[in-house]
Amino acid sequence: MKYYLGRLFRSFVTLIIVVTVVFLLMRLMPVEGYFGSSYDKLDEAQKVAKLENLGLLDPWYIQLKNFYTDLLRGDLGQSITYRPKAQISDIMSDKIFISLKFGLASLCVSLVLGLSLGVLMARFKGKIWDKLGTGYVVGANAVPAVIYYLLIQVFFTDWFKLPLLFAKNDARSWILPVLCLSLVNIAYYAMWIRRYMVDELNKDYVRLARAKGLRNKEIMVRHVMRNAFVPMAQYLPASILYTVAGSIYVESLFSIPGTGGLLVTAIQRQDNTLVQALVLLYSSIGIIGLMLGDILMASFDPRIKLSSEGGSR
Repeated sequence: MKYYLGRLFRSFVTLIIVVTVVFLLMRLMPVEGYFGSSYDKLDEAQKVAKLENLGLLDPWYIQLKNFYTDLLRGDLGQSITYRPKAQISDIMSDKIFISLKFGLASLCVSLVLGLSLGVLMARFKGKIWDKLGTGYVVGANAVPAVIYYLLIQVFFTDWFKLPLLFAKNDARSWILPVLCLSLVNIAYYAMWIRRYMVDELNKDYVRLARAKGLRNKEIMVRHVMRNAFVPMAQYLPASILYTVAGSIYVESLFSIPGTGGLLVTAIQRQDNTLVQALVLLYSSIGIIGLMLGDILMASFDPRIKLSSEGGSR
């Protein structure tokens, strides 16, 4: 309990720092963005009146105090330019479930293909599966994601007659976005499960198991895979939560009405309250993922102690 409370406190402080920094940086942007195309049509008195109504003429510390006071009441504020006077909670509630569906679909594809590829690479180390898998991992990490996202969108729509943009009532329009979201994670899971499995295969307990006559498949499934998964357990929750949150670029590229594309639009339109709410969401996801990773790793490996006695992490 002492460890959990300390971890929770540090996570809370980190979240406050991130949100506060973003809040202050948004206040440094030019005020023209708050008016959109109507900026040139308003006189100075009208501009000042609107800024005052938004609370943007108050000192920064007053604005920050008001923001956190509203946040403690569960009020994320109202949209300024994206959907004027609409509640941020209403805007985000429509988007989160769309990102959630894409994230879960991508997660399933990534875990199944990534772990399967990593196991094959480790089991046939130095052979064709390992070489092909290594080539894929290197390519996925070396080539900027923007490039193969665009290539997939351009060529796959032509070769396989798939929709170019997302359509709510067309199941085929899910294929390319899910594929794009999965490519890097497949490489990530394959690379790390291969690495940890190869490390485990070189340990004494594996040689002892073979000497006892255990089959190679039994050794891989019952011992090697279980031990190799322990280091990955720390990063799995964060990876899952980030994937579920959706990808900013992929959602914008395929016109998916999720939280990722919403953040890009909110920044472009200088909608401070919406940006702050989305930053709060993404920061919370990252921090929760890291905290769950520590807890999950400790639960998988009984040798890890959360207290300072008997060896701490």
